[in-house]
Amino acid sequence: MKKLIIEGGHKLSGNVRIGGAKNSVVALIPATMLTKGKCVIENVPDISDVKILIETMQKLGSIITFEDEVLTIDNRNVENKKISEEYASQLRASYYFMGALLGHYRHAEIASPGGCVIGSRPIDFHLDAFKKMGTKIEIKDGTYIMDAKKLKGIDIFFNFPSCGATINVMLAAVLADGRTRIMNAAREPEIVNVANFLISMGARVYGAGTSTITIEGVRTLGDGHVEVIPDRIEAGTYLILGSLLGDNFTINDIVEDHLQAIIMKLKESGVNLKIDENSITVNRARKLKPVNIKTTVYPGFPTDLGQPMSTFLTQCQGESLFEETIYENRMRHIPHLNNMGADIKAFDNTAIIRGMTPLKGRKVKATDLRAGASMLVAGLIAEGTTTIYNIEHLLRGYERIVTKLNNVGAKISLIDE
Repeated sequence: MKKLIIEGGHKLSGNVRIGGAKNSVVALIPATMLTKGKCVIENVPDISDVKILIETMQKLGSIITFEDEVLTIDNRNVENKKISEEYASQLRASYYFMGALLGHYRHAEIASPGGCVIGSRPIDFHLDAFKKMGTKIEIKDGTYIMDAKKLKGIDIFFNFPSCGATINVMLAAVLADGRTRIMNAAREPEIVNVANFLISMGARVYGAGTSTITIEGVRTLGDGHVEVIPDRIEAGTYLILGSLLGDNFTINDIVEDHLQAIIMKLKESGVNLKIDENSITVNRARKLKPVNIKTTVYPGFPTDLGQPMSTFLTQCQGESLFEETIYENRMRHIPHLNNMGADIKAFDNTAIIRGMTPLKGRKVKATDLRAGASMLVAGLIAEGTTTIYNIEHLLRGYERIVTKLNNVGAKISLIDE
């Protein structure tokens, strides 16, 4: 069991580099199962989710090297075997093996996906699309067993633009017979990243990043190459930290277009940001105005930044509204913030946050990945010492976060008990 011990109140100065996007790489790695060739993925973040996926791939027979942020995957000896609970239950993104294995082998067996407990997060959109493409699905002893004698292209309309379902259908469709069109598709940058990887392997994918994606099925795919885009959630978290603690704090290797929602809200609150081509420099704002945050699909305010942003709102002078519209369990960090001195009243998926309230160091828990980020922000701005338990959640999504923050002035210790 790991925990973080944070000594609060230290300024952050200098430079921090943003790593590859977690939400992209967890789809890119399973996508390599679509080919028997060799794939090279660059700018791969050193996070626990990547390590789990590597172990899963090796279990299936992949030959893998991971060095200097470059992941090389050779699938010449891969066998399509069941992905057991031991691997699937450790992260939500294990469901991408469904689309990849189904697309390549017309058969997939995978235990129920795991991940953070932030809501029911059903995979009905994924399964319904696979069924319409000709797949028979049986759930036996907690394992999804999928068979498709013939996988055919279809037109599908999502009632909600699910990022995960959009990617999973793309994976299944690139080797299907005929044309697949995904309407009301999600538009996240991570989807574009995955589509470009598939195209590098010989897939025919058009319209990624728009609400309609067209995939023309091909017979086989070859070698692939891609560079993982910068992690916009990691970058947004550091922007929040810089707004509260920054002293010429620079976040490098970002894509500004991917960060517009958080940039606009921070500016609205009174934060001064100096934006260059691939970096943003931020200084602590002395007086923050309250703002309202409503999470929604891209390009709206991302759900993965809602929890750390709620900590930011405790330091704004007045009443702010935080509304979560994607997942129903994004408020489990609120009692811990209140324990530290915040004034927050939560009602279902809405929270009224009154600030500013000085925070004091306490013993708290990371109830999920982004709640862990919220607690980290709180601990860094709090008076005294904060201990965060269940920190394994945080390490799933933030690359070398303790080292990165200590290098710019924070005082954090990672303890393995």
